[in-house]
Amino acid sequence: MSDLGPTSPPDPLTRHPHPRTGQGGAALGHHHAGRGQDAAHIDWEVLGPHLERGGEVHIPLYEQAAGWLRELLAADGGPGPGAVRRVLDVGSGPGVVTCLLAQAFPEAEVVAVDPAGALLERARDRAARLGLGDRVRTHVAEVPDGLDALGAADVIWSSRVLHHVGDQRGAVAALAGHLRPGGLLAVTEGGLAPRFLPRDIGIGRPGLQSRLDAAGEEWFTRMRTALPGATDAVEDWPAFLADAGLRSPSTRSFLLDLPAPLSTAARDFVVGTLAYVIEAYGDQLDEDDLTTLGRLTDPHDAAGFAHRPDAFLLAVQTVYAAHSVVGRGGRR
Repeated sequence: MSDLGPTSPPDPLTRHPHPRTGQGGAALGHHHAGRGQDAAHIDWEVLGPHLERGGEVHIPLYEQAAGWLRELLAADGGPGPGAVRRVLDVGSGPGVVTCLLAQAFPEAEVVAVDPAGALLERARDRAARLGLGDRVRTHVAEVPDGLDALGAADVIWSSRVLHHVGDQRGAVAALAGHLRPGGLLAVTEGGLAPRFLPRDIGIGRPGLQSRLDAAGEEWFTRMRTALPGATDAVEDWPAFLADAGLRSPSTRSFLLDLPAPLSTAARDFVVGTLAYVIEAYGDQLDEDDLTTLGRLTDPHDAAGFAHRPDAFLLAVQTVYAAHSVVGRGGRR
């Protein structure tokens, strides 16, 4: 999304593809439910490997976020992470973060929730490979209308999903309604648009990424406007959490810093994302920038991303979290 308005430009590297183009809007993403009205036309079996690769590239960032959630659960006399028995990963995609959450909360059942069955199959396969298959479950559902059958959880994680729901405030409230007393809801939205090349890359006009940011902002505005039930609201995520009856909203941003030279997996992820940029909003770019993107995504071009020694990946994602109120009888 813009996720937080003009201060947080769209992130084509970590958004779910929507047509949107299919984790993340403009060009890709990690994993989301609520993919929008055209999601049924996306071939998730084809897109799944790209989403899983993107999730794997971002594992260092998500490990930091999971550690923060554990700290929040232990703060202010809380029950601590060891008391977590059920976790929902709403918008799980291929299950990279689902499995990470299962490792972070080893006593918990973790449910991967996503509308795409092909992605949930990848999540089940991944959990089995990591020896987590006995604790990872999957559930086909859209956000927010398909959540009723999920039941309650101690931790709910939703990453870059809610900006694809027309009523974002209502979606937060729907997720909060599934928290057990004292439970924790964490929503990942916003951050900073990633950077992966210098301003002047030696081909095309300097400043390509700034122009991609501007095109992405325009695309995102159109996407949000076209969503069913779209509402105008200041995208104040802590306020959304508070309005849902949750307490002590907290915010923290996490950095992914992969310096040059990039690994092959990270290069493949960025190249795949740039290909989705061309498809999603290439019509907003001039011929010079399209030519540059074509060269960057060409595996045989010496100036292409796959061969550049100056390629890096620097990204920031922001997580908003808040607790449900503990009832008189304590947690159940």
